[in-house]
Amino acid sequence: MGSSQGSTLSADVMSLVDTLPVLAKTLIAGGVAGAVAKTAVAPLERIKILLQTRTNDFRTLGVSQSLKKVLQCDGPLGFYKGNGASVIRIIPYAALHYMTYEVYRDWILENNLPLGSGPVVDLVAGSAAGGTAVLCTYPLDLARTKLAYQVSDASQSFRGGANGVYRQHAYSGIKEVLSMAYKEGGPRGLYRGIGPTLIGILPYAGLKFYIYEELKRHVPEEHQNSVRMHLPCGALAGLFGQTLTYPLDVVRRQMQVENLQPMTSDGSNKRYKNTFDGLNTIVRTQGWRQLFAGLSINYIKIVPSVAIGFTVYESMKSWLRIPPRERSKPA
Repeated sequence: MGSSQGSTLSADVMSLVDTLPVLAKTLIAGGVAGAVAKTAVAPLERIKILLQTRTNDFRTLGVSQSLKKVLQCDGPLGFYKGNGASVIRIIPYAALHYMTYEVYRDWILENNLPLGSGPVVDLVAGSAAGGTAVLCTYPLDLARTKLAYQVSDASQSFRGGANGVYRQHAYSGIKEVLSMAYKEGGPRGLYRGIGPTLIGILPYAGLKFYIYEELKRHVPEEHQNSVRMHLPCGALAGLFGQTLTYPLDVVRRQMQVENLQPMTSDGSNKRYKNTFDGLNTIVRTQGWRQLFAGLSINYIKIVPSVAIGFTVYESMKSWLRIPPRERSKPA
């Protein structure tokens, strides 16, 4: 009886799935892929943010020491502080990213734009999709960073830099972060750090899809849907893309938490006028190595993150019965 009911329920679910338009299925596949991938590497993501944004507390610590410090201060759940905001953001972000990539790619091919039909189409479509997804979900990324930046012993004074001792504000959740950001800077406050994010995401997102599709092109047709193919291709795509754009990610994180750091000499929290000023100031005041703070843990994180993301996405496309699209051909 139970088996029969289960089979009927499964058939009903698949019948409902089949009625969904392809774009809706793509949104679902992308959202699930993003949520699974982000949660899988949440502890490493939090450590990376702390290494990127703290000049004293975490700057001299390695990955293992940072993990121990978070465990000591926040307990096991501390590794997932800010992950709620991250998942709430990544579901619409990944859904939009994958879906708009498919839309932009098809639009480029259908309109015979002078880009050929090779992987350059994936580069352009991926870049445009990344920019679209960032603009739509950036305030949630801001909230995630501010929450992940907090450590439970922040109620105690800690040295934040040359200006001496500073006390952090403790946010209670996503709503308070967004509310205070809006009060401090209006709509612009919700998009603090969007400059380096867009400058970084356009080449990163484009390169990620470009490299992934280019690697897939060299895989025999019969292995196109193999998990063993998706994992290494996705991992290499993320690895190359992130390496080229990592300093911009550091600038973004520091701009996002400026109001949580010590005042500057002029009594302001705003350290960087723009992206390039941020890069220059970090090199001048913190050293060029700070532009790559957390890069080692990012390598550890990005390989499983992107690999899991592409693998889950391809698996969801198969489960949702999304028809295969036209493969890019060499130009």
